[in-house]
Amino acid sequence: MSSQEYYYTIEKKSVAEFKDRGSRFIAYAHPIIDAEDFKKILTAIKKEHPKAVHHCFAYRLGLTGDNFRANDDGEPSGAAGKPILGQIDSRHLTQVAIVVVRYFGGTLLGVPGLINAYKTSASLALQLIPAIKKTVEIVYEIQFDHTIINDIMRLLKQFSCTLLEKDIGLFCVIKASIPSRDVEIILTKIKEIPNTEAKKVV
Repeated sequence: MSSQEYYYTIEKKSVAEFKDRGSRFIAYAHPIIDAEDFKKILTAIKKEHPKAVHHCFAYRLGLTGDNFRANDDGEPSGAAGKPILGQIDSRHLTQVAIVVVRYFGGTLLGVPGLINAYKTSASLALQLIPAIKKTVEIVYEIQFDHTIINDIMRLLKQFSCTLLEKDIGLFCVIKASIPSRDVEIILTKIKEIPNTEAKKVV
């Protein structure tokens, strides 16, 4: 997949339609956070299209290249999910899901026709939205004395970290998303501050 500092994904959803011999293929491309996020999207699409004969899909998650799923939902094996995943992979995308809804038009398309239809509809959906380059971030929990909150906040801001949670008391806890390329330098700087601890959130 992409380098560990960056990855490519999509920022918003898109919908595209492809027709072949009466059958309609409606493709929904979505950015997703995780598999649970995808399940909600699939449920919503099924609710929107209860009379469709198939709800085929594929998604890719993470940066290692091994977190993906492709589902034919009753179509011949390899005729739907695989061609959809192929379109995600041909653009080197991750954190992306595509669901293709099919309404049967009365004429059998055969496996080559199905592969073409699912591939084309997925491709059309991705053509509507530009791929964006995002920085890989790692989440850390930082514990520190409240007297040095300004130093910690300044450090996080300096390296464009994303603040996720903040619990400010006598002893403070901050959860922040740190760009992977800057993790080592930030951890080194945190170690230099007395009574401060940072641990990776799994």
